[in-house]
Amino acid sequence: MGRAYEVRKASIQKTGAIKAKLYSTFAKEIYLAAKGNPEVETNINLKRVVEKAKHQQVPSDIINRAIDKAKGMNGVDYQELSYEGFGPGASTLIVKCLTDNVNRTVSFVREAFNKCHRSLGVTNSVSYNYDYLALIGIKTLDADHICELLLDAGIELVDFESEEGEALITAKPSDVSSIKDVLEHNVENLEYTIDEIGWYPKEKVKLEGEDLEVFERLLSLLENIDDVTEVYHNVDL
Repeated sequence: MGRAYEVRKASIQKTGAIKAKLYSTFAKEIYLAAKGNPEVETNINLKRVVEKAKHQQVPSDIINRAIDKAKGMNGVDYQELSYEGFGPGASTLIVKCLTDNVNRTVSFVREAFNKCHRSLGVTNSVSYNYDYLALIGIKTLDADHICELLLDAGIELVDFESEEGEALITAKPSDVSSIKDVLEHNVENLEYTIDEIGWYPKEKVKLEGEDLEVFERLLSLLENIDDVTEVYHNVDL
């Protein structure tokens, strides 16, 4: 299997947040995308975040409230942050956050590492061992044609695979808009099966015994922090 399959597998294996946290995360992302232009039809970024939220079955009232909040003058300012850290054995983690209080968030993240007797690292101390990639999956019975369309549009693909009626596209995050433009103008009844941008390890490690127990505890502590939206790691679970 190629790169897209491995990224897809990693995406599926990431432990998911409960629905309440999923809804909260999308509400923040929609609010950020809507600031400045809360009109879905004229704000391409907002439109795509909303479509992604709907694909994850986020209720319409949550989506609408987030957009309405962005229309107000006294909204909360959220920031996207990433923290890098070291787990047991040779494990590493990248913790993605969306917060309105940086001091609170870093305090909670650091506390989770401290409880497991592990530490945060400085910027790039971990991420250099990861690839920052976009993964887009769509349902199609003509994957070869999709690949040709993307290449003809001058898009440089990191990987392209097809399996079981699905095309899996791995690309640079900066090319996501161009890829979606091609797909949305050429594929009828377009249905995304995957739409993610994230950090994926170049190599994975296997943990056993106490190291595995500590890692799973650390992962659980991090994912229970409200401001944490995603945790990427290099452990083969």
